[in-house]
Amino acid sequence: MNDLFGGKRPPKGGAAEPDSYSAKDIEVLEGLEPVRRRPGMYIGGTDENALHHLASEIIDNAMDEAVAGHANFIEVTLEPGNWLTVRDNGRGIPTDPHPKFPKQSALEVILTTLHSGGKFSGKAYETSGGLHGVGSSVVNALSERLEVEVARDRVLYTMAFARGVPQGKLKNAGAVHNRRGTVIRFKPDPEIFAKHEFSAARLYRFCRSKAYLYRGVEIRWACDASLASQDVPASAVLHFPGGLGDFLAAAVQGKAAVVPAPWCGEGDFPEGQGRCEWAVTWLDHAEGFLNTYANTIPTPQGGTHEAGLRAALVKGLRAYGELKKEKRAATITAEDLLTGMAGMLSVFIREPQFQGQTKDRLTSPEATRYVEQALRDHFDHWLTGDPGTADNLLAWAIERAEDRIRRREQKDTPRKSATRKLRLPGKLADCARESAEGTELFLVEGDSAGGSAKQARDRETQAVLPLRGKILNVASASTEKLRGNQELKDLIEALGCGVGDRFDLAKLRYGRLVIMTDADVDGAHIAALLMTFFYKELPVLVREGRVFLAQPPLYRLQHGGKSVYAKDDADRERLMKKEFKPSAKVEVSRFKGLGEMPPASLKETTMDPRKRTLLKVVLPAEDRAATAELMEALMGRKPELRFKFIQENAARMDAEAVDA
Repeated sequence: MNDLFGGKRPPKGGAAEPDSYSAKDIEVLEGLEPVRRRPGMYIGGTDENALHHLASEIIDNAMDEAVAGHANFIEVTLEPGNWLTVRDNGRGIPTDPHPKFPKQSALEVILTTLHSGGKFSGKAYETSGGLHGVGSSVVNALSERLEVEVARDRVLYTMAFARGVPQGKLKNAGAVHNRRGTVIRFKPDPEIFAKHEFSAARLYRFCRSKAYLYRGVEIRWACDASLASQDVPASAVLHFPGGLGDFLAAAVQGKAAVVPAPWCGEGDFPEGQGRCEWAVTWLDHAEGFLNTYANTIPTPQGGTHEAGLRAALVKGLRAYGELKKEKRAATITAEDLLTGMAGMLSVFIREPQFQGQTKDRLTSPEATRYVEQALRDHFDHWLTGDPGTADNLLAWAIERAEDRIRRREQKDTPRKSATRKLRLPGKLADCARESAEGTELFLVEGDSAGGSAKQARDRETQAVLPLRGKILNVASASTEKLRGNQELKDLIEALGCGVGDRFDLAKLRYGRLVIMTDADVDGAHIAALLMTFFYKELPVLVREGRVFLAQPPLYRLQHGGKSVYAKDDADRERLMKKEFKPSAKVEVSRFKGLGEMPPASLKETTMDPRKRTLLKVVLPAEDRAATAELMEALMGRKPELRFKFIQENAARMDAEAVDA
């Protein structure tokens, strides 16, 4: 068996074998090879979603030209054979030699070099969706073939690539007139994406949403007749002068609304930091939605711009209620006002920060303040300018608030009764909120970590239960041992919902259960034991999406006044290169455990809902039998099954360790 450093251990009682692990075994991936080796790091995987992410990267680049005012149309064409062509009439990718790489054109550098592009400084684009300089090069790396045409200064240039490798130099294809811009035609590599192909319906919806988001652009959609359907035309011109308002009107057509017409508008951020557009209405007895975007990039997980919208609406309606001397308005929360709301929010912001390369969530902290300031005045004017509409909205929101309070009281009555009957563990630091809604129970290893967590928590909604050491492995323990284990008894009593025949989800005392263990091997083992307990004894909590894993950091990197946190060794090396200059003397602190982490750091990195990352524990519904077999093999009573699993997977794990 190999040790942690890749060398072979000497046989017991014998001489050590010659060292077979040397410098020649160390791989250095250059160019676009890292993308082809690990596509999931750049586009989130190799499934259908990842495939369509390639299309969004190229279309987003064309949209950036339009938003910057350099293009007014984009052509998107889906051809048989899984070919996609995107054309714009913008400035065109620069074709002159790059100053740093004089033997290469700027076009070749952009398409073959990670982290290259014109969107870092903000000089070429004030706001843009592409920020990391990896979009075009990643698409090139993961395409079987990619072809580019650029029309600049009345000259046409062409170049082709195969799996990221140039097929010759940039060619001058002669003079052109009345044409400018960029054409990119590519076919995703079937070696990467297997049998997945572009969906015409999905691409058409994407293009339509882009046209709604920027009213100044015209998107010309086309696909082969064999790919068209009732919902997808073979050709269409997508242009919506009303922008988000047009989209919202179509989305809620035929549904009863609380207000007669949507509230639409736009506002600028201070000091030229960007702007935002919105369209909002409220539905009566219908499910709402909120679609948010940042620089035309969809953010399905919301983020800081959504928080600004929520704050502006809730504060604005409460203030209007106070103006009308309606005391009940003070009880209105975001839940009351936004649950039945149908809305669209689009922000254009300089240097936005996203969570991950797939950009599902905006994390720019200043966006909350910008959006709230931009919307608040407009919302106040809209309310006071139409008192009849405002009064209807206020009455509707108060009715929902009272209904929420009534439901909470109904749930609280049995819960308070149950709480009095329960013997809650003495080491449980309970939260102040009596209802389970919005509360969390953090399961931590040891009193030391528990002490830090208790100081870092939000006392209103977060409870902490320290567990001593490694809990019982319920997959291989008898029922008698389970009942006699004090740590598990404390956990079951804290949850309040019972187990087995006595399980009652309505009696669960917390909305979320968060397993928060050290970022080391022992911590991972404890987390595995806790997940085994929930899987075996309380599977409903897992199926309901109530169990989560916290992601505490292992390292803190400091230089000057800057501090960043790394979750593991690989993340540490990445951040050292990304966040600090090579000459910087960075102080690296390794947290031996959560108990040694300052409460402020623990709150900032692991417990604050606004900044942390949680992993949801899920059960794959489509393959429950395989999940049960894997759990039995890894955690069950038969050691031979574990030994077999290790034999079958050891080589792969060793290879991944060396790669890391």
